[in-house]
Amino acid sequence: MKIWIDILTPKQLLFSEPIVERLGKKHDLLCTSREYHEVSKLSKIRHFDLIFIGKHGGGDKKSKLKASIERIEKLSNRIKKFEPDLVISFGSPEAARISFGLGIKHIMFCDSPHANAVMKLTLPLIQKLLIPHIISKKEFSKYGINEKDIVQYKAIDAVVTMKRKIDENYNLPFKNNNRKNILIRVEEEEASYTSKSSKIVPIIQKIVKDYENENIVILGRYAKQIVNLQKAIGNKVKIVKMSFDGKYLLNNTDIFIGSGGTMTAESALMGVPTISYNAVPNIVEKFLVKKNLVKRETNPNKISNHIKKIFERKNNTTQERAKKIVKEMEDPIEKLVKIIKN
Repeated sequence: MKIWIDILTPKQLLFSEPIVERLGKKHDLLCTSREYHEVSKLSKIRHFDLIFIGKHGGGDKKSKLKASIERIEKLSNRIKKFEPDLVISFGSPEAARISFGLGIKHIMFCDSPHANAVMKLTLPLIQKLLIPHIISKKEFSKYGINEKDIVQYKAIDAVVTMKRKIDENYNLPFKNNNRKNILIRVEEEEASYTSKSSKIVPIIQKIVKDYENENIVILGRYAKQIVNLQKAIGNKVKIVKMSFDGKYLLNNTDIFIGSGGTMTAESALMGVPTISYNAVPNIVEKFLVKKNLVKRETNPNKISNHIKKIFERKNNTTQERAKKIVKEMEDPIEKLVKIIKN
């Protein structure tokens, strides 16, 4: 069988690795993406073979539309030549439109019903949707997919990505000393579902003020975003682009502060003390807060106090809780294999 996998984000790339490993043994695979710094960089780090067609549309609606139209045209020509029997995506509007237009069955993974635009552009056109069990089917069926075509798995997506093997030969942005390592991930600014109102700057300013003797590293996403952060915060902390495997950074982190997305979930399941400033409220983040793996807080003073409490703890009880929860989860890739067989 020929299978086309369209991969648009770093998380999707990491989630695709075990899929490619499993399906690549028996099937002919084509993995595509678009020009997007974080994906292209991560594909090199992970030695993941990707064909880049089209580009990321940025934050502007008109440029998003233009980029999508151009990508559909270029991508459809490549897909016609490949002639796949099946498409797998994680919410790719281009893959949904092309697979629908060419009459190819499409299986989609998704844990982000809050991404309204993507849901509207994909769900009415696909055949099967795989989602975490913590999310109600109704969160997706309202966009035009029948509930009988939605399959739940007893896991969250981070349980797949966090298990990846990593290369230990990185030069860490943390200084090699006895200081505590504080890692901060700034929120997505160019996705259609974000509000563009940054909560993180006052949080960083407070942490820099209270923990200037610790190692503070900020993971930016875009060049413009990093420039703006440097203007607001100055040279007191290290601001870097995501040129590392996030798991390697988390392995060397004493506390992680994230926006509530993929890296927040990974950090939590790895047992790293994690704070979410909830830039993009979502069901997975709520689940992790409820399980006491993530502390949700947006107030800079309260975040600073929570960091102090974590540093004063003698034992990291989060690790034991995380291990227990991870052990109870199933492998979503098994569900995918069964659906393909059927």
